[in-house]
Amino acid sequence: MKVVAFNGSQHVKGNTWFAIRMVLDELESCGIETEIVHVGVKPVRGCMACFKCAKSRDEKCVLDDDVNEWLQKMKAADGIILGSPVHYSGIQGTMKSFLDRAFFVAGFNRQMFRHKVGASVAAVRRSGGLPTINQLNHYLSYSEMFLATSNYWPVIHGSSAGDAEQDAEGKQIMRVLGKNMAWLIQTINASNVPVPEPEKKIITNFIR
Repeated sequence: MKVVAFNGSQHVKGNTWFAIRMVLDELESCGIETEIVHVGVKPVRGCMACFKCAKSRDEKCVLDDDVNEWLQKMKAADGIILGSPVHYSGIQGTMKSFLDRAFFVAGFNRQMFRHKVGASVAAVRRSGGLPTINQLNHYLSYSEMFLATSNYWPVIHGSSAGDAEQDAEGKQIMRVLGKNMAWLIQTINASNVPVPEPEKKIITNFIR
């Protein structure tokens, strides 16, 4: 079992990393392998809405960069964590470009992330954490993933790198999130209940 986490911060070991690391520590204590991918330090272009991934269905974006490698990491994983700092009450720009492209490709390729376990975390100086978490969760829920939760919103606070270590409640939130995510992954892997067949998506346009 493996979980891959995507860090949208430009700071490799900033507060977003600290939040992700706290979740991963719990997963690793349960015997689950983990990996962190640093998205925020990469130059990632946004989706061009060319729909070539829909036509080719080869699990690739036509913009051949790190996103295609990350897609395969996500496909192979049992769980996916999305972490972002808060920029104007929203997702960091590079992270959003990556997510728009990755989840668009996945949707046209046999629902690549369906029934995986997902979780979102955000690091913020003061406010804007909830809108950011909501935006990250949109990608997970749209893909029919199972959302791991904690005992409060998965947001940790801090200004300078390492400040998150002083947020006692935030640290507990991340620990509980990691424990719940590990339990959910293990439960799914141990289940013998047949998986429901995916349905072909119906598209309805209201303007004709």
